[in-house]
Amino acid sequence: MSTGNEIEGSDPDPRDVQIFSARLTPHRSLNRTGFLAVMLFLSVVSFVTGLAFLMMGAWPVFGFFGLDVLVIWWAFKANFRAARASEEIVVTPSELRVRRVSHRGQVSEWTFNPLWVRLDQEVDEEYGIEHLYLISRGRRLLIAGFLGPEEKSSFYNALVGALNAARRGPTYNPVI
Repeated sequence: MSTGNEIEGSDPDPRDVQIFSARLTPHRSLNRTGFLAVMLFLSVVSFVTGLAFLMMGAWPVFGFFGLDVLVIWWAFKANFRAARASEEIVVTPSELRVRRVSHRGQVSEWTFNPLWVRLDQEVDEEYGIEHLYLISRGRRLLIAGFLGPEEKSSFYNALVGALNAARRGPTYNPVI
């Protein structure tokens, strides 16, 4: 099946073959089901506690117990909205593309030549890798901000390997 960019039966352009591709997203330990369970638990505890205060005659306290559940719900919703952010990094023999989508849906894209890009890192002795940067022609771009120190180390090694493969150039493999 042809995609329209290729001639039927021809091989794809070796410059467009992906050497490395990663989609990074913020880590969230609580999924939607867990969120519902936590909110149900908090609601029940707040309602029962507020009911106890209501029976003691402290009726204004009952409303404040509902208010705290509402504030916690709002905080979780803001957290889930922030989790929509992502970062995609793709390395081909001819380019390195970084595509960043903010939690509001704003898209920013950068393209680098893999022959001239350098990967730099800031390392803390106790913490590990704190920041990773792509550096090319005087531009410095922070990447992989979502990852923890150990994940950044693994990502760094994989990206260095991909950049080295891109520098070697496309290879011909007659057996696919």
